[in-house]
Amino acid sequence: MNILFLGGTGNISTDCTKLLHQQGHQITVLTRGHNPVPQQYQPLVADRHDPKQLKKALEGKSFDVVADFTTYNTSQAQIAFDALNGKCKQYIFVSTVCVYQKPEPKLPITENTPRGNQFSQYGRDKEKTEDFFLDKMSSDNFPLTIVRPAHTYGDTWIPNPVASSGFTLAWRLLNKLPIFLHDDGQSLWTLTHTTDFAVGFAGLVGNKNALGEAFQITSDTILTWNQIIREIQLALDAPEPQIEYISTEEICRRDPSMEPKLKGDKANHGIFDCSKIKRIVPEFQCNVSFRQGIRQSVQWFKDHPEKMVPDKNVNAIYEKVLNAK
Repeated sequence: MNILFLGGTGNISTDCTKLLHQQGHQITVLTRGHNPVPQQYQPLVADRHDPKQLKKALEGKSFDVVADFTTYNTSQAQIAFDALNGKCKQYIFVSTVCVYQKPEPKLPITENTPRGNQFSQYGRDKEKTEDFFLDKMSSDNFPLTIVRPAHTYGDTWIPNPVASSGFTLAWRLLNKLPIFLHDDGQSLWTLTHTTDFAVGFAGLVGNKNALGEAFQITSDTILTWNQIIREIQLALDAPEPQIEYISTEEICRRDPSMEPKLKGDKANHGIFDCSKIKRIVPEFQCNVSFRQGIRQSVQWFKDHPEKMVPDKNVNAIYEKVLNAK
């Protein structure tokens, strides 16, 4: 199949493009030309947020599947629809589990859990974007599939409640600096490795049974946040972590930027029922434990020591919350 990726070199999409290429598919990656596209893929240069550029780049082209990892609101969705309607047999919109109500009305969370996240603008924007594409499916027979990832991490991520991209949490642990966790650290959470996610995603590509459906793709392994930090500490061979437990309400009072991260996401129990994706994609199973995956992430940073530095903005959140009066 000929597959176009809108965003093919990010945290989640990198392993999706890699697996689909290994399966023999032709991969085209839309890029603004700022970052190199792996040579095994076909680059298509345009700003996907510029309607004229995107239409020009796609002129005369068609694809079996479009995988959209870079649409976050309805304005961007309109641009993508105008440029790609009639040019693909399947359009996979990558949404998020943040579209669901928080706190969750019932566990485990399924694709039918009510949407409407009052704490996360990101989640509400993704929900509206889902509705935009669903309307186009009804009015224009737009060949839609919706995918909802949860907390999915790869080589360049160290999962934590503040900001998982980058090395800040790990840097603090290695330097014996305190960190904080919400409440008592016992809320339940699911972490999925990008290579496992890619298997489920690839199984939906070109799958006629996936048209008109939404799928969440997550691991079945459930950890507490205390367990997650412990596994990170062990992978780093860092000293015993200095954890300050602070209520979710107090964290959000000290730094309001944490409200969508916690109340809209990580302070709630993240437990997901993935029976639907398993029915459609029988080969989907999660083989990378967090103990394995986080060691891979730590090794990646060791192999790229220039990346083993804190992000000043993320570090500032830790300091603000920990030192607020």
